Amino acid sequence: MRSAQFQLHAQFEERHWWFIARRQILTTVVNAVLPPSPQTTIVDVGCGTGANLAGLAGQYECVGIDSSFQAVRLASVRFPDVRFIHGRAPADLGGIMDRARLVLLTDVLEHVSDDFQLFSELMAATQPGTLFLLTVPADLNLWSEHDLAFGHYRRYDLERFEQIWQGLPVSPLFASHFNTRLYPIIKTIRTWTRWRGRSGGLAGTDFRLPNPLSNKWLTRCFAGERHKLARLAQGERLTPYRFGVSLMALLRREAGPIEPRHKPLYVAGDHHDPAAELVTADAY
Repeated sequence: MRSAQFQLHAQFEERHWWFIARRQILTTVVNAVLPPSPQTTIVDVGCGTGANLAGLAGQYECVGIDSSFQAVRLASVRFPDVRFIHGRAPADLGGIMDRARLVLLTDVLEHVSDDFQLFSELMAATQPGTLFLLTVPADLNLWSEHDLAFGHYRRYDLERFEQIWQGLPVSPLFASHFNTRLYPIIKTIRTWTRWRGRSGGLAGTDFRLPNPLSNKWLTRCFAGERHKLARLAQGERLTPYRFGVSLMALLRREAGPIEPRHKPLYVAGDHHDPAAELVTADAY
């Protein structure tokens, strides 16, 4: 992510329906599987500007880490009671990963070229029983200027998502699409922005603050999915959401050695290469 997108997150994530509802969903799912306790450590890898972690900080010991100095600075200023670290996980977390009970990776994996390497390194640094809560953007049909602005390498389908942890000592507790109720609206908007060749929001994204009534309705509609996702997290035999704007998975690290690994050759190539785009831009 670039400076403009971090600034946009800091400006919007406490007011915009998407951020508010997603935060409610994450908090509800975490609470469903991990009883609140100040002795329970949650690590947010790729914490960005911090609001997701701040929403949990009153209930758990929370530590956020991000490779962007700007993101960590914005998070620290806005949420001074939460610990934020500028660095790369797991190397710069020291022994924190060893005591983590839950690791958050929320809309992070799509930003790295080798998501297999990042995930396996993080899991190798944790103890058996540690939970991982992952979210990623879904459905390549939704690809638009919004993804380019945020430096996404890919959007995931369920098969590609599950490949990240296949072969590792992991028990998937559930995997489901979400942001399902608003999918038709968002797909229409993304199709329209692709057709006209530019985004409908600020800084190349789709984020624009709607009027208060619409914002409240969209928040309630999206956040209403949290109840089913929490029940899935608790092991209820429900049919997951079969489509949606995003994907979520809850995993449990099991006993067994983990060697960090790279993306296998059989995995489909990425849709976009933000790193190559930056090199090209620098050349000019």
